[in-house]
Amino acid sequence: MKENILITGGSGLIGSHLTAQLQKLGFLVAHLSRAPRTDKTQTFFWNIEKHQLGQDAFKKMDTIVHLAGTNIGDKRWTEKRKQEILRSRVDSTRLLYDELKSREHKIKNFVSASAIGYYGTDDNESFITESRNPGSGFLADVVRQWEEAVDAIATLGIRVVKIRTGIPLTPEGGVLKELAGPVKYFVAAPLGSGKQFLSWIHIDDLVNIYVKAIQDKHMNGPYNAVAPSPVTNREFIYQLAKAMNKPVLLPNAPAIVLKIMFGEMSELVLKGAKISSQKIQAAGFEFKYHNLEDALRDLMTRD
Repeated sequence: MKENILITGGSGLIGSHLTAQLQKLGFLVAHLSRAPRTDKTQTFFWNIEKHQLGQDAFKKMDTIVHLAGTNIGDKRWTEKRKQEILRSRVDSTRLLYDELKSREHKIKNFVSASAIGYYGTDDNESFITESRNPGSGFLADVVRQWEEAVDAIATLGIRVVKIRTGIPLTPEGGVLKELAGPVKYFVAAPLGSGKQFLSWIHIDDLVNIYVKAIQDKHMNGPYNAVAPSPVTNREFIYQLAKAMNKPVLLPNAPAIVLKIMFGEMSELVLKGAKISSQKIQAAGFEFKYHNLEDALRDLMTRD
């Protein structure tokens, strides 16, 4: 019997792909949203700022998939924006915790998004596993607080899985779309030193990790959601250009220029870490896209 799944952030980049896949597999899927919609997916109301959740939101639900969170790459990181990024993740999780604690429900599983930003940045070539302590810096601090709020839900007797996601590659938006533009118009270049690692994952593999986390009751705690073969920023740019049949004509974009343009947010492209996928593979997950060349070949030919 298929479970009933309630998704936060269901209309986002990852959420929309996950919703489509779960519905294809025969799951009943509902979303939490501030605005009602008229598509085929049932929607329940919530308002994070006012700490409100629709009365029937948990009714008949077996699993919550928590994807909600302000996009970290949309705007420059002012102090106000930093608070929005943090609060959107922590406050939304606390709202779910409070409602799960105070209501009757039959929810047994809570699968939450997280991020490899938990580890901070690391320029050495050793793989980082889930046993690594949290790193330092703004993103690491955000993810640490986010996961602490998620971990509280486990105290309610609910199985909790945290998906520490790398850079998701999807043709609709995100990093791939941002980097493909310069490649298309012959102005692509490695960023900064170009040696920083980019731990990526194809959207199809990411979605299927979530499906596995929902179904595999042996999964608990954090899992890195990254492809087995991370690459440097330089290699990523050249592989993307190859997939688009374009040359890379320019020298590396200087780090100082990017810091002036984007401020603290420039660390998203100037720094990285080499993240291990060993744990999720040991749990029985099989990647469809192990290497970047195959992933880009597929994504760049999609409509």
